[in-house]
Amino acid sequence: MSRVNLNNNLLGLALTYLSFTVPFCTWMLMGYFKTIPLDLEEAAMIDGCTRFQSFTKVLLPLALPAIAASGIFSFTLAWNEFLYALVFITDSKLQTLPVGLSSHIQADIYMWGPLMAGSVMASVPIVLIYILAQRVLVQGMLAGAVRG
Repeated sequence: MSRVNLNNNLLGLALTYLSFTVPFCTWMLMGYFKTIPLDLEEAAMIDGCTRFQSFTKVLLPLALPAIAASGIFSFTLAWNEFLYALVFITDSKLQTLPVGLSSHIQADIYMWGPLMAGSVMASVPIVLIYILAQRVLVQGMLAGAVRG
C-alpha cells in the first residue's frame, strides 16, 4: 500500500476490502448462475438475442436476488471490518466506525456507555439495509426451491 501511495487513504482501504469480498461473491454467484437452466439463454438466442442481450435481458434479472445478497454481504463485511482499517488508516479523521469504537477502550478500562451507544448507532445502517432488501433476499432464498 505504501508503494502505490495508498496508506492512510480510504480508496486503498476499499481496494483491500475488494481483495476478500470479490472472491467469495464470485464463488457465490457462480453457484447461483449454475442453477439457472441453460434452456432460458438458448431460447432467448433463438428469439434473436445476442449472447450479451440474453445475459442482460434474461439471466441478469433472474440473478438479481443473488446479486443483492452478494452486495449486502460485501457491505456488511466491509462495514464491520476492523484489522485492515486499523493498520492502513492512521488519520483519526478517516477512521472507520469499528476502529473509532475501539478508542473507548483504554487498557482494562471500558467506557461502556459510549461503547454501547456507538455500537447501536453502527448497527443501524446494516439493519436498515436488511429491512429494505428483505423481499429481494427472500426471493433469492426461495429461487429454485420449487420445480414445476
